[in-house]
Amino acid sequence: MNQLGNKKNIGRRFVAGLIDYVLLYSLIFAYLYSFGEQNNEGGFSVTGIAAIVPFIMWFTIIVLTEVFFGATLGNSIMNLKPKSLTSNNGELTFGQSITRHLFDPIDMFPFGIIGILTIKNSSKNQRLGDIIANTTVVEVKK
Repeated sequence: MNQLGNKKNIGRRFVAGLIDYVLLYSLIFAYLYSFGEQNNEGGFSVTGIAAIVPFIMWFTIIVLTEVFFGATLGNSIMNLKPKSLTSNNGELTFGQSITRHLFDPIDMFPFGIIGILTIKNSSKNQRLGDIIANTTVVEVKK
């Protein structure tokens, strides 16, 4: 993979995040529908140890794929790759990956405005999670 550079790739990052989280929420919905109990509000819920499974799904689909494969499925499809700004080879550490994604809810709420504003206004085109984890996302040529 050749790195093309660090430009403002907001549209591609949005689509990549959409792919990742649609996949994640679809799997969580299927899990809750299959193994959950219907509640009074018409939804499904799980309790006890079974409530940990959606977190494990998030951790596997988002964090571990990024650590072991260099990018999430959405980032791979959109030819994007998160890079560490602190390591010589640019590979993310486990801590950087989990840190950048713990801030996904903030970056994506409301309608991604916080993430878009931080990408547009940071010198390295970083969203809040990237700034805190000391990472950035670059386009790559396959």
